[in-house]
Amino acid sequence: MTERVARNTLYLTVASVGQKLIAFVYFLFLARIMMPDATGQYFLAISIVTIFSVVADFGITSVTVREIAKDGNRAPELISHALGLKLPLIILAILGAVLSGAVLGYDHSIQQLIWLACGVLLLDAIQVFLYGVLRGFQALQYESVGVAVSMSVTALMGGIVLWIYPSLPLLVFALIAGSLMNVLIAGAMVARRVGWKAFIPVWSKRQTFWILKTAFPFALAAIFVKVYSYVDSIFISKLLDITAVGLYSIAYKFTYAFQFLPLAFIAALYPGMSAVVGKDESALLRVFMRSMWYMAILSAPIVFGIFAISQEAVLLAGEGYIEAGVVLQVLIFVLIPIFLDFPIGALLNASGRQTTKTTIMGLTMVINIIANAILIPSIGILGAAYAALISFIFMFSVGLFFVRSVLPSFSYQELMSTVAPIYLSGGLMLLFVLLLKPFIGWILVIPVGGIVYLGGLIATRSVKKSDLTYIRNI
Repeated sequence: MTERVARNTLYLTVASVGQKLIAFVYFLFLARIMMPDATGQYFLAISIVTIFSVVADFGITSVTVREIAKDGNRAPELISHALGLKLPLIILAILGAVLSGAVLGYDHSIQQLIWLACGVLLLDAIQVFLYGVLRGFQALQYESVGVAVSMSVTALMGGIVLWIYPSLPLLVFALIAGSLMNVLIAGAMVARRVGWKAFIPVWSKRQTFWILKTAFPFALAAIFVKVYSYVDSIFISKLLDITAVGLYSIAYKFTYAFQFLPLAFIAALYPGMSAVVGKDESALLRVFMRSMWYMAILSAPIVFGIFAISQEAVLLAGEGYIEAGVVLQVLIFVLIPIFLDFPIGALLNASGRQTTKTTIMGLTMVINIIANAILIPSIGILGAAYAALISFIFMFSVGLFFVRSVLPSFSYQELMSTVAPIYLSGGLMLLFVLLLKPFIGWILVIPVGGIVYLGGLIATRSVKKSDLTYIRNI
């Protein structure tokens, strides 16, 4: 099962690398052309709509993934009833996004962007669900194609807009075009497996109640995640100004651009965990520990590497974003607890402990909101970065405490002995990069840092010959 998880992860990771690379270059291009104020408007409107996107899904996708992974024969029935429930939820989400813009008192241009971005909300609610169906069948290769194609369409259309006639509304239409491509690809692939009749919405009181009851913990968790992930931009817009949102968005994009790596891994890991939980604890423990190793291997070079070149990195968006460098140096460290928490969340959810994970998410959200309210007025956008770091460390620490409720044989000491040498190797890489950067420049020092990191992994035996063989076979 671990090899299947890794292979599925590879599909999504390769596609997501391409997608995120395109998306990242596109956003930097957007930021350079539009400058901090307009970039802040764009980022704020998308953030508000993204928060309400969880209402449109309401945890239904997570339930669908889990149930199809257990019994694929139920897929057509699940899809029909889920779509019957999602349609009114999508309408409710759109109303919530539009009303929030008015209640928060944003000017007409931002409210117009929110209205347009609701088109993205509608299409993304459908495509996320359809890809969830494919995840349940552990057929992630189709999602890999979809994410790459959709982002290419968005970047192409958006690039033409920025080159010929820079316009925020037209940039939102570029997002809509990309999302539409995703819906078409996902819809075609699901139809091949279950038939087009499954797309006919069905309303059933019994099934609707069951889906809502089962999905509620997932929905709450998703709401909490979206709120503590995007509420900082709302705080900044109201306590500071829109330009500050634009500055923060650059540090935010540099940090969370890499979140696709654990997301791709968990997309493959979750169905596999759901299939083995309660049946084979030793196999589940092996998958979990391997997952934590994988997350540490990925997060260490990203965190320490971006920290070392943060000032140079933000200037890729233009001289107007130089203040974002210090914010990025703090914010990038949230990736360590975020990456390590993904396998924990997948384990708790797959074992039916959604309530525990949801409670942790809720407390994390409260801590994040309080920290933002206290820190942003006193230290500006840097306060949002510290608020994120505090809340994510809390989330990881508490989640780790509950791992033994699922895996009694789990050892904290074994986990530490696994991840500590990896982060030590990352620290060694950071030291070399900082020492060499003034002499060879920040671009040339990146591959040197990678070589030092790999050498540290081999020296500490964090990566063994068997691991290299395993990766080569995959």
